[in-house]
Order: sequence, then structure tokens, then C-alpha cells
Amino acid sequence: MRISIYNKEKSGKIMVFNGKALRYWLPYYLWQKLLPSEKPDPNKPIHIFLCIVDHFEPFNGPVDYKTALKRVKTWLKEYPKFADRHRDADGKPIQHTWFYPPHLDHRLLPYLVELCQGGYGDIEMHLHHNHMEPFPDTSETLRAKILRCIDDYGKYGIFVQPGGQPRFGFIHGDWSLDNSGGWELCGVNDELTVLRECGCYADFTFPCLNKCQPAMPNYIYYAIDDPLRPKSYNKGIRVEIGKTPPVDGLMLIQGILGVRYDPTKRYRVAIEYSDLDMNNPPSPERIDYWVKNALIVRGEPNWKFIKLHTHGAPETRWAENFGEYAHKAFEYMEKKYGDQRRYLLHYVTAREMYNLVKSAECGKCSDPLTMRDYKVKPYPYSV
Repeated sequence: MRISIYNKEKSGKIMVFNGKALRYWLPYYLWQKLLPSEKPDPNKPIHIFLCIVDHFEPFNGPVDYKTALKRVKTWLKEYPKFADRHRDADGKPIQHTWFYPPHLDHRLLPYLVELCQGGYGDIEMHLHHNHMEPFPDTSETLRAKILRCIDDYGKYGIFVQPGGQPRFGFIHGDWSLDNSGGWELCGVNDELTVLRECGCYADFTFPCLNKCQPAMPNYIYYAIDDPLRPKSYNKGIRVEIGKTPPVDGLMLIQGILGVRYDPTKRYRVAIEYSDLDMNNPPSPERIDYWVKNALIVRGEPNWKFIKLHTHGAPETRWAENFGEYAHKAFEYMEKKYGDQRRYLLHYVTAREMYNLVKSAECGKCSDPLTMRDYKVKPYPYSV
């Protein structure tokens, strides 16, 4: 199967990815399906943790500052109305995590901070680097960019922690984590080490449908950096209950990637990669698939992790993020998977999902509500 997908980036360059990058993940996915899966304990409720991470780029288009500002102000006005209509088992509204690129205009950050102050989500780091510059990045130039972002965002309370050591979640622009897409999109083979040393608690880049996709789909795992080679995260060590994590590992929290039945497609088959997209709006069929195929920490199948991703800033994605498509989808999810008996639904940010994964790893699975801030504490947002 060979299909060309063309993705025009802001640099004006065209990247061509072959098909759905099947050779990078499909054999491993099919092998996973042959392995026995862990079954939830029927005597215990199933906790579903749903997280939406947003590669939030209000200048996508490209557009001018006035248009970008209008987009962000629309989110500030409309998203709380949407989120307040949908509550989880803990009484919290739907949470959204805005991964905002530091190379964009920082005058827009206070509007996102206001959303976070209202209890609607978190802000994390989304970094495009090198493809806009004349020379490949190095470990030193990348580190400088990350530390500058931490310093700039810290003025708004973002990434700030009680002990003084900043922490942040990360999404790599163009999916090219650890130089997996080549020097034009990254250039740094030891990026995992740089991220970890700068305070990154977890990477949320994947899944994707290009050559950057790891060969370990549908797992939450630790990647060990090989500083001499790209794509060190291609394989790693699964997060497991009661197992000591590697000291030199960076956690990767992926979304669901797989093949599902879709009667609207010509061959009745669709590739599911956890996107909220205008061409792939959320539907009851997709939600059922997400719950059935949710990721787990090995040894705790009653905790199910669903991470969705979007590029939510442009108007074309609003219906799937806070419009009617989104309303209908989450009404269905809350009705079917939020009965408070068999299922307990929890809306979480990226930071909270990481904390819950870590609490499961440590065997602390009795009360998810108390574990939302287990390791990485809430950011003291301010404007």
C-alpha cells in the first residue's frame, strides 16, 4: 500500500511521507494483536483517563497577528462554555493542554493562562526547531532554546514548581523527536537527554503517520537515549506497576494507533491515530474503539489511558474541539463510560496523566483524584 501524503510546513518546504508509514508500525501492531492482553478485574471499576493535547499554533496558515489574536480570543470565550457542559467523575470539566511553541508571539500567552486559571487545562512546550534556521541545531543550541522558553514562560508561572526545578511536558514540532525526521526538522541525536536534563517529565508527541512513529505503538514506556543515533525512542522499557523506572529514561505517553472498522470508507477500514480532525471527527464508533484499545500501565488493566491530539487553533478544527461534534461525542462518552459504577471517567491534562501513570507505576491506584498532582505540581499561573 503506497499513498502520498503532502504536508506543507510554514517554511514553504514540502515533505512527502509514503502511505500511512505502515512499515514503521503495522508489523509491530499486528504482533501485539497476537499477544494475550491483560483483562480488567470485573470486581473493580474501570477508570478511564482522557487527555487532549493540542499542537496549538494560532499563526497556522500563515496568518497575521490580528487573525491569530482573534483565534485565541475565540478559544477564551467559547471553550469554557463547552467544557462546563461536560463533567467527569470528579466534577471537573473537560481539560485541554495547549502545547504552545515558544517561537510564536508571547503576547498571546496571557489569554491561554487565563483559561488555565479558570481550571480548563495546562500549558506545555511545543518546539519546532532548526527547519527555520540556516544551520542544524546542536545539543547546546537546543538546550539554550529550551532554557530560554522555561525562563520566558516562567514569568507567567508556567512550568514553575515548589522546589524551584521547572518541569514541563513536550511535543516535538513536525513529529521529529530525537532527529527522527532528519536535520531539517531537528538535528539533535541526543535530544532525549537534553529534554530530560532540562526538566521534561514526559513526551506526548506520538502517534503519527510518518517515519518518526515509534516501533512500539500503544505502549507507555521509557526511552533510553543513544546520543550517537537518531530515533533512540524507537523501542524502550514499558512502564509497569511495581517496577523501578530507569534513571536515564524519558517517558513517552502515546495515543492509540491501529486499524478499525469504518463503514464510511471504501474498503471499510480506517487508520486510527487519535486525532481530532475535521476529516476525522469524534464519533461513537471511535469512542468505543478508544476505550477498548486504551493504553495501560502493565499490571493495572483497570486504569485506561486515552490521549487524543489536535491542531486546534485554526477555525477548521473548532467543531471537533468545542463545537457540536465535540458536544455530541462527549455526551455519548459520559453516558456510556461515566455511569459511576462499572466506569469512572476522568478528564485530565497532560501533566495529570503523567502523574497518574507514575502513581500506577508505584502501585498507588486506590484514589485517582488524589494522584492528579502526585509528582509534578500544578503551575501557579499568573498574568
